[in-house]
Formats: sequence, C-alpha cells, structure tokens
Amino acid sequence: MDRTVRHTGWVMPLCWIAVLLDGFDMVVLGTTLPTLLDQAQWGITPNSASAVSTAGLAGMAIGALFIGTVTDVIGRRKVMIVAVASFSLFTALCALAPSLFVFGLLRFLAGVGLGGCLPTAIALVTEYARGGRGGSATTTIMTGYHVGAVLTALLGILVLPSLGWRAMFVIGALPALVLVPLMVARLPESQDLSEKPTGRPAVGQGIQSVRSLFQGGMARSTIAFWVASFLGLLLVYGLNTWLPEIMRAAGYELDAALGLLLALNVGAVLGLVVAGRVADRFGPRPAALGWFAVSALMLAALSVKLPGAGAYVAVLLAGCFVFSSQVLVYAYIGRVFAPANRATALGWAAGVGRLGAITGPILGGLLLTAGLAYPWGFYAFAVIGVLGAAAVFAVRRSGTAAPEPAGEGAGARAVSADRD
Repeated sequence: MDRTVRHTGWVMPLCWIAVLLDGFDMVVLGTTLPTLLDQAQWGITPNSASAVSTAGLAGMAIGALFIGTVTDVIGRRKVMIVAVASFSLFTALCALAPSLFVFGLLRFLAGVGLGGCLPTAIALVTEYARGGRGGSATTTIMTGYHVGAVLTALLGILVLPSLGWRAMFVIGALPALVLVPLMVARLPESQDLSEKPTGRPAVGQGIQSVRSLFQGGMARSTIAFWVASFLGLLLVYGLNTWLPEIMRAAGYELDAALGLLLALNVGAVLGLVVAGRVADRFGPRPAALGWFAVSALMLAALSVKLPGAGAYVAVLLAGCFVFSSQVLVYAYIGRVFAPANRATALGWAAGVGRLGAITGPILGGLLLTAGLAYPWGFYAFAVIGVLGAAAVFAVRRSGTAAPEPAGEGAGARAVSADRD
C-alpha cells in the first residue's frame, strides 16, 4: 500500500499537536511577562518586553513568507518536521538565556520555525479533508492552537509560583521529543505535490508560485486577505500578550488576570468548533464577516468592568469570536486557492499577518506605558475588528481562476470564489 494512503489518518493528529505547540508559544510570553516584570529580570520593562515579543514575531513573519513558499516546492512533510524540531530546540534554549538580548534572539530563531509550521499544517489538513469540509478542517486544526494556549495559561498558574518562568520554556519544548519521531515515521507527503516536476529550479518554482497570487484577477483578493490577516493577528497577539496586564490595570489581581487569559482561550476553542460548522454550512466569507463584526462588539463590551463571574463570561465570549475570525480568513484562503499554490497563499497571508502580530503587542505596550490600556485599549481593538470585517468584504465574491505556476497541471488553478 502506498505510504500516502497508509498514513492519511495521521495527518490531522500530527498537525494538530504541532499547532498546539505553536499555540503554547503564542501565550508563553504573555504568561511569563508579569513574573519577568515583577522580578525585573535583566531590567526588563514593558517597552523592552514589547521588543522581545517583536523579535519572535519577526521570526514568524520570515518563516511564514519563506517556508510557506518553499513547502509548495520541496514538499510539506520535510518542512513540518524541520519546523517543529527547530522551534522546539530554540524554545528550550530560552530557559538558559543569560541576558535579554540572547532571550530575544532565541525567540526570533524559534519564530522562524513557528512561522512555517502553521501554513504548512493548514495546507495539509485542508487537502486531506473530506469534500466540502475544508472550513471544519481548518478550524479543527486551529483548536490545537488554542488548546495549547489554554494549557499554557494553566501551566502558568501551576508552574510559575513553584518552578519559575524558565521551567515554562522547558515544558513547552519536551513534546517534540515524541512528536518529531512520529512525524518522521507517519506523516505523509502532500498528494498534490508528490508528482511535481523536478526539472525547474526550486527558486524559479517558488517565484512563480508567489506571482500566481496576483495573476488572473486574484490581486485584489490576495491583498484583501493580507489586510484581514494583519488585523486578525493584531487582535490575537495583542490580547494574548497583554490581556493579563490590561486586566491588572483595571484592578484585577494577577491570579484573576491569568484566569481571564485562560477564559479567553477556552472561548477561542469553543468558538472554533462553532465557526467551522458555520463556514461549512454558509461558506467562509459570511462566517468571517459575521465573526469580525461580533468581535468588535465583544471587545468594546470589555471596557465595562464586571464583578465576579461576569468578567470571565465576557472575556470567554470575546475569545469565541476574536480568534475564530482570524482562522476563518485562513479557511477562506483555502477555498479560493488550489493545492499547488495554497501553502504559498497561506504562508504569505500568515507572514504579512505576523506584521499585525508584531503591531498588537507594541500597541498594547504603548497603551500600558501611557496609562491608557484600560478602557481605551479595548476600544482600539474594537475598531480593528470593524476594519477586519471590511477587509473580508473586499475579497472578490467571484473571479477568474488564478493562473497555475509554470509547468503545473490543472490542479494549480485556484478554486473560483463563487464557491465561498
């Protein structure tokens, strides 16, 4: 039996666990920052913490742009294995960082691998999804992202008081010791890339894959996806990095602030389950539009301080919509672009989106430094949600197929957006 057929059932679980580790990395800095700031580790301040966050996200942007394109040429299996191994190694080394500079450098290097992991995983699970269930496949894989975030918040509550912040990075790297060997043994290659011609140089194929995103009437949609991804990741990383500190500025204790971060990501998991079904039923376009719009309302509502359980409910509802909005953008991209350049489209959207991921923590840090994080930070995030909906609306509802990369077959053509 062919390896690809024999190991098809391993695609979702292996990619899900890899994305879970990506989710760990998304939240681990936000979870450890209060401790680092309270201890004045290496003289860290909110501004220098933002610089460290920016370094990691810059690495993710580079990884998404470069690796997302390369994976459409050399194969997704190799990319996934190398990405997971590299970001896990550099995450473990963060625990040994002797200075803020080295810590930031290691975050950057881990980010390169992390940036390539997500678009590759989404491309693989979208391809292997049963017909008509691409939306659910994308949202299911992204539940791993937020399960990882939830586990990180829980670990922060349990580990930080007893073992300290360094233990968090060691714990986050340990799963790779099992995951990487499993991927080597069980992860299949993309069926659509298994018969790619090898006569043309990889660089030339990669350049043509990028060009295909702007040809055949797809330029407007490509740019709109980039803007939506930028705004979506601004919300995701801005909230996950600074929500504990923003809530502390609102008068909550540290334990409560970390609990609210946990509620935010529990809401994200619940929202993803619902969002995937809505996207499969009505299409990713109306789902993404609705989710961004409701996100704006929920974020604005967080500016009202609620007593007791009310705050947790409000944050959980915000998480249900904010994080799913970004994932629905990926699901929409997966519907518009075909397998031959899907990872390139996802990689570039994720890469440009990482600029938003950089902007979010910077925006939060500036608001905290100026003493404006609460309530004005939530108003700013609400406006960003409205702009995200506008970007999704700008994607062409129908259009000609994107031209296939040179030397490719009919499978390289993009799926008509009429099917959104």
